[in-house]
Amino acid sequence: MGAHAFFLDVDGTLIDLAAHPDAVVVPDDLPRTLARLAEAASGALALVSGRTIERLDGLFGVARFAAAGSHGAQLRHAPGHDVEAVPDLDPEVAQALKRAALAFAGVFVEDKGPSLAIHYRACPAQAPHLRLALEEVAAAAPDLVLLPGHFVFEAKRAGYDKGSAVEALMRHPPFAGRTPVFIGDDVTDEAAFRAVLAAGGLAIAVGAPRAGAAAVLPDPSDVRRFLTHLAAQPHQRGR
Repeated sequence: MGAHAFFLDVDGTLIDLAAHPDAVVVPDDLPRTLARLAEAASGALALVSGRTIERLDGLFGVARFAAAGSHGAQLRHAPGHDVEAVPDLDPEVAQALKRAALAFAGVFVEDKGPSLAIHYRACPAQAPHLRLALEEVAAAAPDLVLLPGHFVFEAKRAGYDKGSAVEALMRHPPFAGRTPVFIGDDVTDEAAFRAVLAAGGLAIAVGAPRAGAAAVLPDPSDVRRFLTHLAAQPHQRGR
């Protein structure tokens, strides 16, 4: 795996989903496993998430990795580097989205700056009506995209997604010139699947088959076992 670059979704892939984003649990050994795999890949490992990079760092404690946050709106090319970010959503648009979302009982909004996550896990039957209300707001903001996910709608700037994040990271060391591997579980990960396939890489789905995925791992515990196995292998460092 010395010539590979690893791009890993977080929620639903590395860690189990929870009723609230703040309720997730990171297994104690996961940051160490990721650190070992990153070392074996000469640093070519990145977390690619809908969460902000700040929240990713909070989840993984002292471990720091290259990362893409807020569906590609934030990038950190290597541990210790500054975070590059697109501007936050227009405040008026963000407020209009929040008003539309919070009109539905059980919905809560996660403000990430460049994007809003509108969670409806507590009221899944509301999804079609919630989507219509959000689409009405989005129609008046031409640079806004509404992206569905696991019991969530992500309202984000157009032109940025997990695929564009992978492409951007692959243009720079230590990722450049390596064969990319992406592991993800959600429709929001499919743009990254397409990006790694276009670069001659490998896409692995979690939970269910997805277009372009060469393999499926049943759940995050299987992903963690797979990564632990990879990290334990003797590696010849790649370029």
